[in-house]
Amino acid sequence: MAKIHPFKAVRPTRDKVSLVAARSYQSYTQDEREARLDYNPFSFLHIVNPGYKYHKEISGKERYGLVRNRYSEFKEDGIFIQDDSPSFYIYRVVNREQQVFTGIVAAASTEDYQNNIIKKHEDTIEYREQIFKEYLKTVGFNAEPVLLTYPDSDIIGNILQKYTTTRAEFEFTTTYRDTHYLWLVEDATDIKVIQDEFSQMPEIYIADGHHRSASSYLLSVDSKEENNVHTGKEAYNYFMSYLIPESELRIYEFNRLIKDLNGLSKEQFLLKLDQVYRIENRGRELYKPSKKHHFSMYLDGEFYSLYLRMTDYNFTDSLSKLDTHILYITILKPILGISDLRNDSRIDYGYDKHNVIEMKNRIDSGEFSVGFGLVPVNVDEMKHIADEGLTMPPKSTYIEPKLRSGVTIYEF
Repeated sequence: MAKIHPFKAVRPTRDKVSLVAARSYQSYTQDEREARLDYNPFSFLHIVNPGYKYHKEISGKERYGLVRNRYSEFKEDGIFIQDDSPSFYIYRVVNREQQVFTGIVAAASTEDYQNNIIKKHEDTIEYREQIFKEYLKTVGFNAEPVLLTYPDSDIIGNILQKYTTTRAEFEFTTTYRDTHYLWLVEDATDIKVIQDEFSQMPEIYIADGHHRSASSYLLSVDSKEENNVHTGKEAYNYFMSYLIPESELRIYEFNRLIKDLNGLSKEQFLLKLDQVYRIENRGRELYKPSKKHHFSMYLDGEFYSLYLRMTDYNFTDSLSKLDTHILYITILKPILGISDLRNDSRIDYGYDKHNVIEMKNRIDSGEFSVGFGLVPVNVDEMKHIADEGLTMPPKSTYIEPKLRSGVTIYEF
C-alpha cells in the first residue's frame, strides 16, 4: 500500500518566495533566462545555472558541485530556511484559465516505486537516469516534485478544504498569471489521517516525472549499499512528490510534425493513407479531432480529417487503443519511415493549448511538410497502460499542473 511521509522542507522566506520560484530551466527562452539571471539575484535559476556568474557554460560533475555550492549560499544568506518539524504541504495552483489544482507535497517511497505500487506509463532512458542519479547524489536535494495522482478521496478532500479556507503561508502570482498557494500541515492527527488514507490505496500513478522518480530509486539503491547501518528510514529512501486527485489532473496532446513525406508525392501519400483511413478534405478550416481514433492532418495548405478504418485494425490491449500508438504503427513508421520516435530528426512535437495554429505556421513556413493532431489521452487510458505494464510512445501526454522549482525542497 502507498507510503507517504511528512518531511522538513527547506523553503524560501515568505518575502522572497515569488522571486525564488522558477519554471523548469528548459522552459525559458535564452532571453528570458538571461533577464531573470541579470535582474533577479534570488531566482532559483542561479542555483541550477551556477556558471552564469562566471559567464561560462559549465556541465557534468563540475556543474553538480557548483549547484550544491549555490544552494548552500542561498541557505547561508537566509533566503532558504528549513522547517523545524516534519509536515505535509498543501499546494494549490490557480492558472490563468481559473483551473484549480490542489494537492499534497510529501515524500514518496522508492520501495513503492520498486514494487510497482507507484505505477509508470512511460519508458525511461538509462543514461538519463544515471546522469540525474549522479546529479542528485552530488547536490543532495529534490527541488521539483514528481507529479503523482491518486483516486479521489473524500477524507483527503475534507482535510484539504479545512486548510485551504485559512490564510496561506505562501501566496504569489507569476508573470504567467498563475497564482500559487502553500499551507503547512503540522498537526499530528491530520498527518496520520492522510497517511492512513494513502495506506489504503493499492496503487498510485506517476503522471509526470518518470526520470526523476527512476533516478531517485537508483540513488536509494546506491545509498543503501554504501550505508552499513541502513534502516530504511533514511531520507534517501524517499523522493519529493506532489500528489493530486485524478479529477484535477489535466492532460493535453502533443501534435506530430514531420519534415518530409519520405520520398512520396502528395498524391502517393494520400493514396497510402486511404488504405487505413477514410479521408475528408477540410480545406483551410482550422480543424481539430474530437473523438478517439480520429486525427487531423495539415498538408500543403489544407486540413484533413482522418478516420481510422476500424474493420482493418485489431485492438488487442490498452496500447493498441492509444491514438499516439495507432498513429505510429499506421502512418509514422510504415508510410513516413520514422521508427525511432525519440531520436529521429525528421519528427518534432508541438504542445500548446492552441497548437493547431503553431503547427500550421511551421508547415506553411516550409520547416515541416505535414502535421498531425490528436485527441488528448485521458486518465483512464494512462492508468490502463500502467496497470498492464505497458508504456506509451514518447510525447503522448502534456500534463498539468506544473509546479515551480524552489518552493519546497527535500534534502537527503
